[in-house]
Amino acid sequence: MKSDPISSGADPSHGDERATVASIYHQHHTWLFGLLRSRLGAQQADAWDLVQDTFERVLKHPKWDDLSRPRGYLSAIAKRLLIDRHRRKAIEDAYLEALAQQPEALAPSAQAIAEAIEQLSRVCMALDRMPDRMRLIFVRARIDALAYDVIARQLKVSVNVVQKDMIQAWQRIYHAIYG
Repeated sequence: MKSDPISSGADPSHGDERATVASIYHQHHTWLFGLLRSRLGAQQADAWDLVQDTFERVLKHPKWDDLSRPRGYLSAIAKRLLIDRHRRKAIEDAYLEALAQQPEALAPSAQAIAEAIEQLSRVCMALDRMPDRMRLIFVRARIDALAYDVIARQLKVSVNVVQKDMIQAWQRIYHAIYG
């Protein structure tokens, strides 16, 4: 289980924000755990990890525009983290299933499998963070194998826009994988 983000060395730029997070943590962490545990079933340790990850995210990126609904803010963050967790598990399962179909002599090492899963997760995260048009252009070009002029006509943009979005998409994916 992860350490308590309130008592750990996390240090947001303003002490008031830290006090606010501490107050919200003490008021709502049990409720958030119950919410996550109901979604995860018997995986209590995973639920606690997601609670801590939620508050860690709050500490790193506080957005206090609407303090009147902290549960809504917390549940939105927790749901995104849960989605990321399920997406990562789905990627891992698909990769392991594809490996199971390979002849044993071609099977990669456990370390190679872990590295590939991590890279696939980073690519998925990079795709999720792209603006909608850029992601759509990238998917249509790389997955659907459509030509740039076809994509441009479909999206009612110029071929130059498609090219620029593809360059930026590749840059984002490269940085997600290699830093």
